[in-house]
Amino acid sequence: MPFHLRCGPDDAQHCRFAVSPLWETRSAVRALDRPGPPGARLPWLRRIQVAASGLNLAPLSLLTPAHGCGPRFLAPRPADPYTRIEDELARVRATDPAVARVELERALAATPGAAVSLRGRRMLEDPGRAVKELADLLELAWRALIEPDWPPLHALLEADAAFHARRLSGGGPEGLFAELHPDVSWSDGTLTVAHAEPAEHGTDGGERAERAERAEGTHGADGTGLLLVPSVFCRPGPAAGAGVPWDRALVYPARGLGGLWESSSGEQPPEVLSRLLGRGRAAVLTALEEPASTTGLARRLGLAPSSVSAHLSALRDAGLLTSHRYGHQVLYERTPLGIALAAG
Repeated sequence: MPFHLRCGPDDAQHCRFAVSPLWETRSAVRALDRPGPPGARLPWLRRIQVAASGLNLAPLSLLTPAHGCGPRFLAPRPADPYTRIEDELARVRATDPAVARVELERALAATPGAAVSLRGRRMLEDPGRAVKELADLLELAWRALIEPDWPPLHALLEADAAFHARRLSGGGPEGLFAELHPDVSWSDGTLTVAHAEPAEHGTDGGERAERAERAEGTHGADGTGLLLVPSVFCRPGPAAGAGVPWDRALVYPARGLGGLWESSSGEQPPEVLSRLLGRGRAAVLTALEEPASTTGLARRLGLAPSSVSAHLSALRDAGLLTSHRYGHQVLYERTPLGIALAAG
C-alpha cells in the first residue's frame, strides 16, 4: 500500500537524519533468519557465519513475524547520526514490564502458535525477565554480527546522511527526495512512498490495521518534520513508520551498499589513471564512489591517514574533489570533473 505524508513548511524545514545501531542489529538478525537472495551481502554472510552459529537467535526470531511487527520496545527511535548502541540497549532494558507484556503479546499473536509455545509462555509469564534476556541477546548479536564491521558501516551511513542533508539544504525537499530512492517521490508538499513496507520495528499489528483504515495510508502535516534513517540492512524498499515510536519516520537503503562488504585494499585503479595522477591519488579518487572521510578512506585502502590526507588535498586543489563538514567529520566527494576522470 502506498504511504503518503503531507508536509507543511515547518515539516520540510525540520527533516533530520539519524542512525540506529540497534535497527541494524535487529535487521541483520532478520537477514539471517530470512536471508532471501544474498546479493551484495554475501561477503558479510560468509564472514559472520562462524560467529552467527554460536548465537541462539530463536527468541528474537519468535518476535519477528513474517506478517506483523515486533515489540516496539526493542527498537527505540534514534536521536541523531551518532546514536550509540549502549544508549539504545539501556533504553530497552529500562522498559516497564507491564508495557513489555502488552507488546510481547501482540508480537507473539502475529505468529500462529507462538504465544502458547514454551518460549512464548515464559516471556508472557515474566516480562521483566524477558526484557533482560532479549536485551542481552541483542547485545550478543551486535557484538557478533555488526560491531566488527561498524566503523566502515557507520562511516557509510554518516556519509549518506551528509549527502542527502546537502541535497535538502541546496534544493529543498524536491532535491532531497528526487535522489533518496526510486520508490520515494515528492509533489505539492506530499511525500509518497510506493510499495512501502511498514517500519516493522516501530509499529505493531494493531497500528498497521488502523493505518490501513485511512485512505491509502495518508498522514497529515503536524510541523514536527520527518526522521530519515539510512540503513544497510533495510529491505530493498524503504520502510515507513506510522506509529509510536517511529511515527513520521522513513528508513531507506543507504547509498553505496554494493561495495560495502567488499575489501578494497587489493583493488587497483586503471593503469592510465595511475600514470596520470600517481597510483596513490588514483586509488583515492576511484575509491570515492560515495562521500568518505580521511580515516574511512585510509582504513579502506590500507594507507596511512597522513598519506590519504595529502592525496585528498591535491585532488581537491585540482578541482576533482569537494569537501563538506558534517558533524565532527570532513567528508570528501568527487566533483563532476572527478567523476568523469574516474570513469575514464
